Amino acid sequence: MSRIDATFAALRERGRKALIPFVTAGDPHIDTTVDILVAMAGAGADVIELGVPFSDPMAEGPVIQKSSERALARGVGMAQVLAMVRAFRQCDAATPLVLMGYANPVERYGTERFADDAAAAGVDGVLVVDYPPEECAGFAELMVARGIDPIFLVAPTSSDARIARLGKLARGYVYHVSLRGVTGAGHIDIGAIGEMVPRIRAHVSIPIGVGFGIRDARTARAVAEVADAVVIGSALVQALAPCRPDEVAGRAAAFIAEIRAALDA
Repeated sequence: MSRIDATFAALRERGRKALIPFVTAGDPHIDTTVDILVAMAGAGADVIELGVPFSDPMAEGPVIQKSSERALARGVGMAQVLAMVRAFRQCDAATPLVLMGYANPVERYGTERFADDAAAAGVDGVLVVDYPPEECAGFAELMVARGIDPIFLVAPTSSDARIARLGKLARGYVYHVSLRGVTGAGHIDIGAIGEMVPRIRAHVSIPIGVGFGIRDARTARAVAEVADAVVIGSALVQALAPCRPDEVAGRAAAFIAEIRAALDA
C-alpha cells in the first residue's frame, strides 16, 4: 500500500476528508520551501502537492504563473525540486508528497532518470498536467514500477470514455478540475461538482479530490461534503507571496490550520 493509499484509508476510518495544499517549489523564497512543507504537514495537510516551476504553465492562473516565474528566476529546476523533496523526507517520513507540473521539465530531465530519482527522493505521486491518459500509459507504468502513483486531472468536460480510460491508469487519487479555466479563476459551483463526482465514481475506484477555485474555509467545507479531498493552491500561494523568510512557515501553518478546522467541524 502506498503512502497515499494509507493516508486515505486512515482518513476514511476516522470519517475525515483529505486536505491537499499546493505550493510552488522555490517560492516565495528558495530556502524556505522545506520549512513550508513541514509546517503544512504539522498543521493538518494530509497530502502535499509541490509544483515544479515551468515557464509556460498553461493551466495556471496569474498567481501560480508568477510564483513559477519567481522560482525559475532563482534557478529552481527539477534537480533543485528533488533536493527539496529529499530534505523534506529527512524531517517527515509519513506525509505523502506529489510533484505537480508539466511534461517539458520531466522530459528535459529524462523520463527514466526522473522516475528513478523521484522514487529515490521520496516522491509518492506525480501529476503531469499535459500528459493525457490516451498518450502516457508508458509513463504511468514507469511510475507504478517504482512505487509512485500516477495522478490525472478530470475536467468538467471529460467524457465517460475518457474518465474510464484514466481510471485504469490512475493511482492514489484523481484530481477533478472544478472550473472551465485556469487555477484561481471564477467562482466554484458546488452543484456542478455534486453532479460530476458521481460520474467520476462510476469509473474510478480511488479517491476523488477537487481543486481550482477553492479560496477559503467555507468553500473548502462545501466541497468536502461531496468529494474525498480538497485541493487548494492559488489562495495559499497568494497568501505566502508577501511573507518574509522568517514568517512564511508560520503563515502557511495558520492557513492550513484554518482550512483543516473547517473540514473537521
